[in-house]
Amino acid sequence: QLCQVGWMSFGWRTILNSHRKLLSMKTPAALQFLTQTGPQSYDAVEPLDLEEFLMSQLRSGDSALMQELGDFPDDDLEVELVEKECRTVRHSVPEEGVELDSHVRDCVQSYTQPWLMSLLILLQVKSPSLAVLSDDSSRTLTSSDFDLRSGLTPDPRVEGLLHFSNHDDLDRFNQEARQGNRHPELFALYPPADEDDAVEIRPIPDCPKEHMGDRIIIRCQAIKFEIDIEPLFATLALYDLREKKKISENFYCDLNSDQFKGFLKPHTPQTDHSTLSRAAIFSITYPSPDIYLVIKIEKVLQQGEISDCAEPYMVMKETDSAKNKEKLEKLRNQSEMFCQRLGRYRMPFAWATVNIMNVISTATLDRDTTDSDSINGVCVCKSSSLEKRGQLPRRNSERFGTMEDQCNMSAFKPATITISTFCKQEGDRLSDEDLFKFLADIKKFSSLQRRIKTIPGTIKLDVTPVHDNPVACLSTELIPVKPLAEKNVRPVKEVLEFPSSEVYVPHSTYRNLLYVYPQRLNFVNRLTSGGRNITIKIQFMSGEDPSCVMPVIFGKSNGPEFVQEVYTPVTYHNKSPDFYEEVKMALPARLTERHHLLFTFYHISCQQKQNQTGASETLIGYSWLPILSTDRLQTGQYCLPIALDRLPVNYSLHSPEVPPVKWMESHKGVFNLEIQAVSSVHTQDNHLERFFTLCHALEGGVTFPLRVREEKIPENKLEHELKLSIISLSSSRLEPLVLYLHLVLDKLFTLIMQPMVIAGQTANLAQIAFESVVSIVNSLHNSQELARDQQGRNGLLATYLYWVFRLPDSNELLSPGGAVPPTEGRYSTMGRASATTVGTMLLQSRIRSSSNPDIPAPHSPEDTEVNNILSAKSTSHTFTGVCRENAYKYAWFFFELLVKSMAQHVSQLEKQDVPRRSRFSDRFKDDVTTIVSVVTELEQAEKVNISLAFFLYDLLSLMDRGFVFILVKNYCNQMSAKTVSMPTLISMRLEFLRILCSHEHYLNLSLYFSSPASAPVSPCPSISSQSSSSCSFQEQRILGLFELSQEFKQQHYLAGLLLTELSAALDMESEGLVQRKAINATYSLLCAHDLDQRCTRPEVRAKVATLYLPLVGIIIDSINYLDFTVSEARGGKSKTGGSDEDPDNIPPINQSIAMAIAGNPFNTLARNALASMSAKAVATLSAETSRNLLVCFLWVMKNAERSLIQRWTVDMPSAQLNRLLELLTICVSCFEYRVRVSAPCMDYMPNSLSTQALQKSQQAKMQLEDSLLRGIGARGEMMRRAGGSDRAGQRVNLRWRKDLTQWRQTNDKHDKTKAELDQEALISGNLATESNLIVLDLLETIVQAVPLADCKDSVVGGVLRVLLHCLTCNQSTTFLSHCFSTLRALVVKFGDLLFEEEAEQCADLCQKVLQHCSSPVDGNRSQACATLYLIMRYSFSSANNFSRVKMQVTMSLASLVGKSEDFHEEYLRRSLRTILAYAEEDTEMQNTPLPSQVDELLRNLNSILSDTVKMREFQEDPEMLMDLMYRIAKGYQTSPDLRLTWLQNMAEKHKNRKCFTESAMCLVHAAALVAEYLSMLEDHKYLPVGSVTFQNISPNVLEESAVSDDILSPDEDGVCSGQYFTTSGLVGLLKQAAELFSNGGLYETVNEVYKIIMPVLEAHRDFRELVSTHEKLQRAFDNIIQKGHKRMFGTYFRVGFYGAKFGDLDEQEFVYKEPAITHLPEISHRLENFYSQCFGDALEMIKDSKDIDRSKLDANKAYIQITYVEPFFDDYEMKDRLTNFEKNFNLRRFMYTTPFTKAGRPRGELNEQYKRKTILTTMHTFPYIKTRINVIQKEEFDLTPIEVAIEDMQKKTRELAVATHREQPDAKMLQMLLQGSVGATVNQGPLEVAQVFLNEIPADPKLFRHHNKLRLCFKEFIMRCGEAVEKNKHLITLDQKEYQQELKKNYNRLRENLRPMLERKIPELYKPIKPRLENRDSVKRLSFRRALEENS
Repeated sequence: QLCQVGWMSFGWRTILNSHRKLLSMKTPAALQFLTQTGPQSYDAVEPLDLEEFLMSQLRSGDSALMQELGDFPDDDLEVELVEKECRTVRHSVPEEGVELDSHVRDCVQSYTQPWLMSLLILLQVKSPSLAVLSDDSSRTLTSSDFDLRSGLTPDPRVEGLLHFSNHDDLDRFNQEARQGNRHPELFALYPPADEDDAVEIRPIPDCPKEHMGDRIIIRCQAIKFEIDIEPLFATLALYDLREKKKISENFYCDLNSDQFKGFLKPHTPQTDHSTLSRAAIFSITYPSPDIYLVIKIEKVLQQGEISDCAEPYMVMKETDSAKNKEKLEKLRNQSEMFCQRLGRYRMPFAWATVNIMNVISTATLDRDTTDSDSINGVCVCKSSSLEKRGQLPRRNSERFGTMEDQCNMSAFKPATITISTFCKQEGDRLSDEDLFKFLADIKKFSSLQRRIKTIPGTIKLDVTPVHDNPVACLSTELIPVKPLAEKNVRPVKEVLEFPSSEVYVPHSTYRNLLYVYPQRLNFVNRLTSGGRNITIKIQFMSGEDPSCVMPVIFGKSNGPEFVQEVYTPVTYHNKSPDFYEEVKMALPARLTERHHLLFTFYHISCQQKQNQTGASETLIGYSWLPILSTDRLQTGQYCLPIALDRLPVNYSLHSPEVPPVKWMESHKGVFNLEIQAVSSVHTQDNHLERFFTLCHALEGGVTFPLRVREEKIPENKLEHELKLSIISLSSSRLEPLVLYLHLVLDKLFTLIMQPMVIAGQTANLAQIAFESVVSIVNSLHNSQELARDQQGRNGLLATYLYWVFRLPDSNELLSPGGAVPPTEGRYSTMGRASATTVGTMLLQSRIRSSSNPDIPAPHSPEDTEVNNILSAKSTSHTFTGVCRENAYKYAWFFFELLVKSMAQHVSQLEKQDVPRRSRFSDRFKDDVTTIVSVVTELEQAEKVNISLAFFLYDLLSLMDRGFVFILVKNYCNQMSAKTVSMPTLISMRLEFLRILCSHEHYLNLSLYFSSPASAPVSPCPSISSQSSSSCSFQEQRILGLFELSQEFKQQHYLAGLLLTELSAALDMESEGLVQRKAINATYSLLCAHDLDQRCTRPEVRAKVATLYLPLVGIIIDSINYLDFTVSEARGGKSKTGGSDEDPDNIPPINQSIAMAIAGNPFNTLARNALASMSAKAVATLSAETSRNLLVCFLWVMKNAERSLIQRWTVDMPSAQLNRLLELLTICVSCFEYRVRVSAPCMDYMPNSLSTQALQKSQQAKMQLEDSLLRGIGARGEMMRRAGGSDRAGQRVNLRWRKDLTQWRQTNDKHDKTKAELDQEALISGNLATESNLIVLDLLETIVQAVPLADCKDSVVGGVLRVLLHCLTCNQSTTFLSHCFSTLRALVVKFGDLLFEEEAEQCADLCQKVLQHCSSPVDGNRSQACATLYLIMRYSFSSANNFSRVKMQVTMSLASLVGKSEDFHEEYLRRSLRTILAYAEEDTEMQNTPLPSQVDELLRNLNSILSDTVKMREFQEDPEMLMDLMYRIAKGYQTSPDLRLTWLQNMAEKHKNRKCFTESAMCLVHAAALVAEYLSMLEDHKYLPVGSVTFQNISPNVLEESAVSDDILSPDEDGVCSGQYFTTSGLVGLLKQAAELFSNGGLYETVNEVYKIIMPVLEAHRDFRELVSTHEKLQRAFDNIIQKGHKRMFGTYFRVGFYGAKFGDLDEQEFVYKEPAITHLPEISHRLENFYSQCFGDALEMIKDSKDIDRSKLDANKAYIQITYVEPFFDDYEMKDRLTNFEKNFNLRRFMYTTPFTKAGRPRGELNEQYKRKTILTTMHTFPYIKTRINVIQKEEFDLTPIEVAIEDMQKKTRELAVATHREQPDAKMLQMLLQGSVGATVNQGPLEVAQVFLNEIPADPKLFRHHNKLRLCFKEFIMRCGEAVEKNKHLITLDQKEYQQELKKNYNRLRENLRPMLERKIPELYKPIKPRLENRDSVKRLSFRRALEENS
């Protein structure tokens, strides 16, 4: 018991503490309110007592079922210790045998102890398999004879078509076929849910490990100079120019030969293996484009400046080595001498650099180049190619967000860098600042500056990315890294990174390194000559005696691993040298005040003097630096003085300022250095250091007063100081806080959980420590730098909780000498209170008052006093408010803390045997209840919502589950009591429930195994055998299973809550988001069950499905909200009919005619319009959400027990059943297979087949899947990778894997590969098949239950409707074969019923089946043939039915042939042959007329097909094609149904060509045809009187007047029985026509059409339709007003065909109607293109409009003449044709003019220019149902030159008048006309015309009238010119003033010139004269023409 609460005095009580205060402030009534349920709006039911229920189930002996189906886990908790994975061979720990101080000990323990994980065993979701769509690759196509019997072999027949005598056998056979090779998991085929809505599995946080950036290996292959005379040493390091920072430690290597190594033998005591490395691993955390690898070369010190030493390298060439042999030998000897004498000293020599990021990015960009490519000429002088930074791939991680130029560090190809130039080191420019200046220059000028001296030579480096650790690698502490090398391989060293900015990763390994950087020495003012070649010896001392030197300095290359001293390189004759040395030391774990760095300064004599034999060094002085300063590691910049004397005793205890010695330059600082530490022990942060120090003081072993930095703390102040340090923790910098996070939190939790005794008093640190935890949690969450997971948890904290956090061991609590030697108590200050006291305190803390649970029960008055003081501290008050808020804000942390503690509690006490309900005390349960209640009450409840859900989720695994359910109930009820908006409320509860339902054992928690999995009665008993009462009770029982009952909610608690929420969400108006959330939660839950290994067995699945039966009820009720306009891009915007304005969105002209056509509620042929739905509630769910809901429905239906479903459908009221069928129709639309084309741009092109489109897609799809699974190349490879097999037809393991296919098709469709697209197509094809098969199963279940139902007719009709809809959609062969089987079963079982009652649908059925008869896929075709034959066979029993079926089949074929682009007649012929074969082989029917009837029918069909073959030929010539269709339609004059069908076919074709007017005319003709027959059948005032009524629309309609009654009577069977021969059919046709006229811009005609519709609507009192009609009329009239004169109508051309090659067309002339603004070259080009494909070069286009002389044409050629014609009207006609529309509508006469001269030329002088006008009359008026009409009459008359002139002048005058009087005058237009009229030098202009014709009065009196008319024309003309010039004056701008004056001048001149001619009249004309008309030729012709017309 003690231990149970040992962890209970836990910090979360602090939260409760403040809550309880809050609650105590509330009135008792308010408190009561908390425990009551919420308001009536939402009332969660009381849950079952789960534990009790389970026990009773076990006792009731049903345990087998429970164990098997439930595998109800006894417990799913596991607490385990996991050893830390260590990269290196051993943990990095301090050296042996040193006693560590407690902080270091804690650190080391923290870095090495095992992880403690409490696991709630995780769900295994399996990756399901995917069966392949059956593969039917199409055969090659062959054309065939027209005779069916000869030359055509029938397809194979369907087996056993007529064998089943018994219906049950037939059903069983079909059922087995359907169940074969099905997909077990539906969801495997479905795109995964959004991350946000998926079943919630909290990610396991990453295991804490050492931070590493991107790692690259650099191998040193060669360093070569032109001459090779001495040993050289290389140092490599990385520098970040942007940050001006060195970002790695040095890596030393040398490639010296053995000979040169020999030179240095005397100075190398030994060579350790680790120093032989030539390869280093560099780590880069923050890649930037400015990272340079710098290689510095040093050589052994010798006499002379660097330039002198480098000269031989610069002068001598390798090629001349033979010539320079002696010189080289001499140099070598010289260097050997220097090596022996000065071998321990170095001098700077040269350096080189390369931008390492350029290399990497180039290697990334060139990934496709060959590996051998090297990147040459670097030293950046030649690397301009590298300097051009390409588009480097970005890295999408948090920390790179801000950097612009990223390289892909892990994916570049290994590259070789060759640097071909070295820079000579300058003795006075050695510091890092100088280096950065050089690098900046190199970057800026991308080459070296002149002033830098270069040395020829090469460095070869290999750069490769590191993926796994290479063999024989050493860590930066030189510990071998796994894997170890077998043999003695050269090691690879890891180089420590100094990241360019902070890295927030807690320490996880022991590291304690010190780096010393001597920087500068200033001896300039020193007078003696001694100090010129200066070196510094650096040592790490543990005392003052020379023997105290510690070998902790890391050695360089080819030498010892650790050395005792290091000398800095020497700059020759420089008194103030710069240094670039880096000295790396391993700090001892225990540092004392005696540890210090000692620097000794020497002068080195390079030249040995004659008399000198001794050492070459001369001592200059000393300096030193203590390592610790007031117990803190010294780091940073220092400037030290130099002592010239021997150092005094105890010097190391002081800083170098103090001791009395002789100082250089009177104690001035002359030596600059910098010290950096990389340590996971030294915090280098004051706050942390203080906190740790004070915590350790509690552990004892310290003497008081305690020294902390500068202050001393007595024991009685300890508690106060500790509290202050705890409070100030959160003010420490973020980086150190994160680095030591684990340690800090461990310490704080220890303070919270263990009472501390200080100076005999119990210290109350818990509260303040808890507040500190809260503020740390807060600051980590608030930091921008730190990542969060998708639940918003800070990654570092999640990691800490999961891996690190543990309770202090219980034994440590119980015995004072836990893990430390018993002599010094673990909490020695606490030792005065014995362990028992602690125990009693804890016990008391459990039972004490709830006023402040943090203070153990008082012992004495003093304690109470302390208590009061504490509570009076104002700080704690202010803090708690903020603290409380933050504790809620990040409640997840405290909840998970609590859960992990509870888990450890349960496992520590090994209480697994104890029943769950006794694991925790009642007191604890009360606390938990309060927590939940208070958290729910919060204002910020939304923030805590998810955390709370996860908390309860975890509690389900630890506590009494019934108790947790009560908490859930309280939560739900409390939530609904809040004043939040309903959507917010529901979405919060949903989020909450979604998480709870993600529980591993959710199914068992929902007690799914206690639900009935099968129907209580046998599914098909004879109806009589049941007593009615029991039946009704059963009905209630079964229907009840599909409802969300109180009992259900109680027993299946979580499932009940979720479904309640779903139901509530769906009932809400217009809240798409909430609904999406609810649906997706349900959806992802079912998805999880579907893919759960535990649910694979069918009986388990049936039980699970039963759990969700109420979902089916909910979905059926919400059918109105579904969006069935299946979106084109799945989840893109859903596309419904589209707007009226957009001509591309015209509703299809086919069966989707009126909503109510012939009472057919689903327009089975319209893809997007299930018309019955449009009247219902507006869809509120998006397409994607609807799909998700429907897929849930399908899953339940797939897995539920069949007998149960059957009983349900039998008992269902018929209205409900209709809704179910409606739902199935929606499912079919929703999951239709959409063909996707993977175009090169990888865009999706949803197949926009016309609605009626045949299944060409089928073939495409088959080929796609075929090629896919035989998989060639990358695609096949990918399929196989995804677990597929490359044999078609086998099962392939594919599923929607997140990594392969992101189903976000709207946004990232561009980055998918072809293989991914193909795979998506395959999977969605399979989804379509499976979902349709589920619908089919359900339909079969319904049909088989029909005998039990009362209303069988409507049921069968409804089922047939859904099946027809299935056939409309794209389907796979697999599905089609099953679908046809079901259809045949329907025909066999309910044939008569179907043919009698469902005539309408049978027509559709015939059409669908015929459509599949023409399929290129053999399987589909043979199934369709069998079905069509059965339809004929079973309809034959009644003559009526059979004639109707024959008619329907004929019409279907006609419609198919006319509409479909890709219709395969050869396949259809083969199908007809197969049907014939069925008839011949059907033995039972041989003696009946059936075979001969079938034969006759098929012959008719064959002849229709022959028409189509012709149509095929003209596929490219639309006019010919329409003529042919026109002819076919004409041929059906006696068969109204077929004529109607062909008219519709023509309409469809026109519409596809965007000829909307013609398309509308076809429908008007069709409507007139219907009207004719309706008027014969019924005499209603409101109906049109046959076709006469339609005359106003077009006179052509009269063609449709019916053939006389004796030939055809409408009531004869099978005639006019189609859906159009009804009033609604008529209205439907006319409405579509109106729509098309509107699209064609003929708004006036829209009005005429509606004039016919309105009386019908008025008679039917259809006011809703009347409203929309008037709206459409208003829109039409608005358009007329707005568009006005801008409307464009057709353009007309006369086209003549000449030449025998044209056959029937020879010498035919047509008028063609083309779209507005079609130019002559366009139509000419089109016809030329088409006919030249037919005739090749034999085609000639005639360019002029002259009459054709046949004798002059070449008989072997084909000629086409095209002329532009204009509509022609007589004057009297123009009175009626006022508007632009009237001048372009109902046109029959057209005119064109041909200029000529008597001499035979077309053009001549004005006085000889004649003109011929030709007028053509067509057979029908335009617009018609075709776009070309034959010319039936042609007249010509000629105009004399003066008449031509009159016409021209009239035209000019008209143009001027129009331009002048426009409402908005167009200045440019006006000026153009004026220029042509009054311009001075216009050739053949008005002046010239006047001079030719008006200069003299003509001699011939016949011309008097013409002369006068022309004179009057000129009069008007000059007047108009005057008006125009005036008008222009008001329009011009300032700069046109001169232009206007010029115009005016020209105008005046013209007027003057014309005046004499205009004033001269012909006197004869003004005398009265006798008529002399007979001589006036042209006039005679004119009147003759009119007389002719009158006679005709």
